[in-house]
Amino acid sequence: MADNSTPEAGKPQSRKPQSGVPARRSAIWLLDQIQEDGRLMAELIGAGQLDRLDAPDRARAQRLATDTLRGMERADRVLKKHLNKVPPLTVLNALRLGTVELCNGGAAHGVVNDLVQIISRHKRYGHLKGLVNAVLRKVADTGPEQWAALRVPRLPKWLRGPLAEAWGNEAMLEIEAAHFAGAPLDLSVKGDAEAVAQAVGGKVLPTGSVRVADAGQVSALAGFEAGDWWVQDAAAAIPARLLQAQSGTRVLDLCAAPGGKTLQLAATGADVTAVDISESRLGRLRENLTRTGLKATVQAGDVLELQGTWPAILLDAPCSATGTIRRHPDLPYAKDGSEFGGLIDLQAQMIDHAWGMLEAGGRMVYCTCSLLPDEGEVQVIEALERHGDMTVDRAALDVNGIDADWISDEGGLRLRPDYWADIGGMDGFYIAVLRKER
Repeated sequence: MADNSTPEAGKPQSRKPQSGVPARRSAIWLLDQIQEDGRLMAELIGAGQLDRLDAPDRARAQRLATDTLRGMERADRVLKKHLNKVPPLTVLNALRLGTVELCNGGAAHGVVNDLVQIISRHKRYGHLKGLVNAVLRKVADTGPEQWAALRVPRLPKWLRGPLAEAWGNEAMLEIEAAHFAGAPLDLSVKGDAEAVAQAVGGKVLPTGSVRVADAGQVSALAGFEAGDWWVQDAAAAIPARLLQAQSGTRVLDLCAAPGGKTLQLAATGADVTAVDISESRLGRLRENLTRTGLKATVQAGDVLELQGTWPAILLDAPCSATGTIRRHPDLPYAKDGSEFGGLIDLQAQMIDHAWGMLEAGGRMVYCTCSLLPDEGEVQVIEALERHGDMTVDRAALDVNGIDADWISDEGGLRLRPDYWADIGGMDGFYIAVLRKER
């Protein structure tokens, strides 16, 4: 079990010695929190848990934790040969982090010394510093060769089973390969995509997003301060495009935070009202509206209590987020699927409530960043059965960059991480454009 009661357990520290200790210590702490307490990395960072670190160390800690989560299965396989028994979680995570670094070209001197130092200062596990030193030095000698021969890390059984059943074993392997590869930086732009791509050293994707490989610090990229763009996965940018908002059209953006879709809609000149239950998450949306110079009405509130009518609605419903694992590899370790049933029920309630607020002749986009059909295809099929005035607008999917093979039987759009594999993939999403009869 991890011991997180003291700074030695990995709690971020304010002092910055001339080493990688602060970032590595904080990365171990993140790993402990994710695995033992089921907390997501975004939640931990959003709560300010790394604020004592300077910006470079914060970024490094997050990157180290992310890399370790992606490669954890491989790391455990490498470590198994050198451990007689499994050590306490904090020590194990130190070994995992070190193994991932060493097997991917990290300098043994810095990696091993830092991790030995971190464990040596731990009040409960300091006596295991020798184990850390011995194991990591063996990994440094033989680990890189072993690493390259290991299979792509697999998702945990609780998630792998349902996804393999939904998409087939071959697709499952391709999805896992996409998760392991990670994700480049995608940008949605306010104006000229080609100009932004040239300025940031990226490429314009078929759907209009700009993709940047090895972007480095986001805030240092050209156009950030000017508000020319915002970070948003290419798949996540498609729902707002499919809504086809026009200048002056009243649009209701439900479950809007952190706001990428709100910004897209506002950039069309639409009159956007963005609603989310989380006031804290809306703070990021307000910041991006200010940075980009775009305008929207932002309000905190429960979607199910909202009243009024709108001609256009975008519902990005709360979901399992299983489509975002290539960017958030902590999810399979923080969750176990037990909450999915409640989310599916909530999605149905939100669809019905939003439909009641949609004007006759209006259009609604329903989407989830999920790979589970129960949160996508099945939701729309069942909604069609409940609402006689609901139809799926297949023609709305006839836009640049959308492959006809991605269109599902009921007329929605199924996106998966293994699509566009040759250019960096995309998040998993389900999107349906729904029309209300007059």
